Amino acid sequence: MVRYRLTVEYDGTPFVGWQRQDNGPSVQGALEEAIFKLCGETVTVTGAGRTDAGVHALGQVAHFDLAKEFAPEKIRDALNHFVRPEPVAVLEAEIAAPDFHARFSAKARHYLYRIVCRRAPLALERGRAWHVVHELDAGAMHAAAQSLIGQHDFTTFRAAECQAKSPVKTLDRLTVRRALDEIDVEASARSFLHHQVRSIVGTLKLVGEGKWRVREVADALKACDRSRCGPVAPPDGLHLVKVDY
Repeated sequence: MVRYRLTVEYDGTPFVGWQRQDNGPSVQGALEEAIFKLCGETVTVTGAGRTDAGVHALGQVAHFDLAKEFAPEKIRDALNHFVRPEPVAVLEAEIAAPDFHARFSAKARHYLYRIVCRRAPLALERGRAWHVVHELDAGAMHAAAQSLIGQHDFTTFRAAECQAKSPVKTLDRLTVRRALDEIDVEASARSFLHHQVRSIVGTLKLVGEGKWRVREVADALKACDRSRCGPVAPPDGLHLVKVDY
């Protein structure tokens, strides 16, 4: 068997998420169907992150095994051909070590959440950013975000259906920056809880609106209580940027 590693970009809008499900099309399913069309083998494509419905990726990493060996560029070009017209692109394909695992070998995952603050509706960025019609204080949001960096019990920012064994995670980086009418929230960690980034962004928005004071985010974290979290931000603005190995 030969193990292949893929770097994949996709628009998550039409998908129920990365993971194959019975209630609609998935990115995983689209890639597995493309592989079957290429070589007739039924495989499981394992991703570094199980992005939710509507979440996008600029650099998702995945792996799968084939009995037959192909040149990496053949894999890349064939999958891009067979996956059409789905909004999925294989940016890179390479032969990986037999023990490489897209999920468990990952050392860090980097996410970007985009917020666009303006009165006018989004045309070009619709479905790819959270549209907020009023101004947000990015400086206050960044100040509040710093209390979340490090190792903590993130129960407050964890989805009720999260399947992680422990709510304790180490958040290595969390920044909030403004560029014109866009506010970017960047988060890096080895792994994240289900809805953790979106829960954090929704809470930071309350600070940006002046509804919460900066210190209330730290208080919410310490409470370890899901009811102390702000509204979960919509999936549109979330992008898996890259995965480190």
